[in-house]
Amino acid sequence: MKPLSSPKIPPPTDAPGPRKQSICTPSQSTSNANAFSILMSSHKENEAWKEASIAEDPSFKPTKSNGGRRKAPFYKVMQGMPIAVDAFRYGSIPGVEAYFLTHAHSDHYTNLSSNWKTGPIYCSEGTANLIVHMLQVDRKWVHPLPLDVATIIPNSGGVRVTPIEANHCPGSCLFLFEGPQTINAGDSTFNSPYVGSSRVFRYLHCGDFRASPQHVLHPAVKGKRIDCVYLDTTYLDPKYCFPPQPQVISACAELAKRIVMAPSVAIGDSKAPGMSGWFTRKEKPKDEKEPANEKVLVVVGTYSIGKERIVKAIASALKTKVYCDARKAAILRCQDDTELHALLTTDPFEAGVHVVPLAVITSDRLKTYLEKFKGKFSKAVGFRPTGWTYTAPSGSDTLPSLPQLISRTQALAPFTHTSLRPQRASTPTLQLYGVPYSEHSSFFELTCFALSLECGRIIATVNVGNEKSRGKMGKWFEKWETEKKKRKEAGEGAVRHRQPDYW
Repeated sequence: MKPLSSPKIPPPTDAPGPRKQSICTPSQSTSNANAFSILMSSHKENEAWKEASIAEDPSFKPTKSNGGRRKAPFYKVMQGMPIAVDAFRYGSIPGVEAYFLTHAHSDHYTNLSSNWKTGPIYCSEGTANLIVHMLQVDRKWVHPLPLDVATIIPNSGGVRVTPIEANHCPGSCLFLFEGPQTINAGDSTFNSPYVGSSRVFRYLHCGDFRASPQHVLHPAVKGKRIDCVYLDTTYLDPKYCFPPQPQVISACAELAKRIVMAPSVAIGDSKAPGMSGWFTRKEKPKDEKEPANEKVLVVVGTYSIGKERIVKAIASALKTKVYCDARKAAILRCQDDTELHALLTTDPFEAGVHVVPLAVITSDRLKTYLEKFKGKFSKAVGFRPTGWTYTAPSGSDTLPSLPQLISRTQALAPFTHTSLRPQRASTPTLQLYGVPYSEHSSFFELTCFALSLECGRIIATVNVGNEKSRGKMGKWFEKWETEKKKRKEAGEGAVRHRQPDYW
């Protein structure tokens, strides 16, 4: 195990406020009681979430009377540990000695800036580079952690953390925390009775992730019981069962290749819904040359960080360079990806693939973008990769049993280039494709992940703003637990995976 050095941070003072309540009644046995019974019991769980809802009130304004800072909800601080995750918007949290950042997306680093002086920040090397570049955070506060290595967290009472690749955006990771409970840190009024005990607790914080078999088979996770999983529940709804990410990436690369490399193409009037509806091959006289400007530009919409895998796959298939503006290029160069760096060019006319903000992939804006390159490109194909573009096939059962969900999804035909269909706004010169590509887990993947992992409880971290939403997710958590018990009784283990990178 690798110990870390950290800057000397003054010990936090006890924050004024109401006395914290114990999370278990005194009569409960420490050895047998569930460490999270407070949050699992209907009344106490509701109380904790009510407290969190107040803390997340969008109308909050810092004043002297409220301490000048927003209080951190219970799920932002690892119970019994001086550790907060993705909690920068709450300022200096009482009792917290270490601030973890799962990845460099703005909804996770809100309020993190060059003025940060609250405490050490722990993250991956890639995320460290990004927040220093984009936010000008002083490097003395930033402590990059090696992936897949258990590292002791200073001033944590012996907690160690193992960062695991999250399969989200570059630099993103899950954090597996293992260690004793030593302090009731945070703003929550609910205490843990295990503080000071010798019991080792394991928490898996998923941040944002695209779940895969590699997560549950990871050496740091496999065979261990996780006391609590902090789960990315962005798509915790059966209607979001989009196809495996590797298949979607390959489909985009193949489609781009077939369009761009197609010999002698001309605009046709075919009514076929796929690629052939745009291009119809026409035989040309052997002595007739292809017009110099009859070239197709591939434009991929991305976030500031993310979707790079589709870009690389398409560029590699077309054997071409990738162009983006200087700001985006600087962000891409923060990533530890020599393959991507080798593809970049500052000359837009040299590149057959351009990277633009996701919002540019509309008929009007893409038309304006293409006009910049008249004389070089006459057509453009735009890819808009996001899970929100996915719609379940007509007639799909939106409330399947879990065994049905697994068997049905795994029996689906592979997603290929023929599965991609141009959007209605497409024109003879501009072809738009909504791509069911997400860097968050689908409902199917969340189900497989939950059924394949031995855990005590799950805390949702997304879509938790109202009781109705939490109630719906809670019912799925219960179904997962029931199904897991059935599978165990039947002698079944983890959900069988089709490939190492998807179920």
